[in-house]
Amino acid sequence: MIYEFNGYKPVVHPSSFIHPQACVTGNVIIGKDVYVGPGAAIRGDWGQIILEDGCNVQENCTIHMFPGVTTRLKESAHIGHGAIIHGGTIGKNVLVGMNAVVMDNVEIGDNCVIGALTFVPANTKIEGRKVVVGNPAKVVKDVTDEMIAWKTMGTKLYQQLPSQLHATLKPCEPLTEIETNRPQQQAIYKTWNETK
Repeated sequence: MIYEFNGYKPVVHPSSFIHPQACVTGNVIIGKDVYVGPGAAIRGDWGQIILEDGCNVQENCTIHMFPGVTTRLKESAHIGHGAIIHGGTIGKNVLVGMNAVVMDNVEIGDNCVIGALTFVPANTKIEGRKVVVGNPAKVVKDVTDEMIAWKTMGTKLYQQLPSQLHATLKPCEPLTEIETNRPQQQAIYKTWNETK
């Protein structure tokens, strides 16, 4: 659902896809080819939220801020299932892992990987191309070219997803048994371990 709040209506580029079970409220600007999954809450009530082109915000993510703050996800930022972004800036081509928490006024440089379940405390500054894990977050190594290529490939799948959803997603009644002519899904992506 998309909601106006306090005179602010979200701005969503037509190429992007906001799942009907996501909630986008108020002062939110969403660029091209952005995917927002079901259960995501993007709440621009006390400040502004900007999702630049090619970002994805997966299922059950929360994006919010303290009053007067702008939360920005730069181009191709990839926010994994259940993550929370509470203020700050996520750099270009960053991967924030599942159920990670990024707190207020954090600045994450381009091409970083924030591990699943990582807690990034308020006011943390992280240089570009760092792998960050733990609670509290700790830089453990640099991001390699291979890791960037793998992450970029995964994000491209999400950048293609909005057009596929616009074309084919529709409510339906479930089948009571598997159809005999059901198409097989093809493997289109390899895990990090499979690509090493």
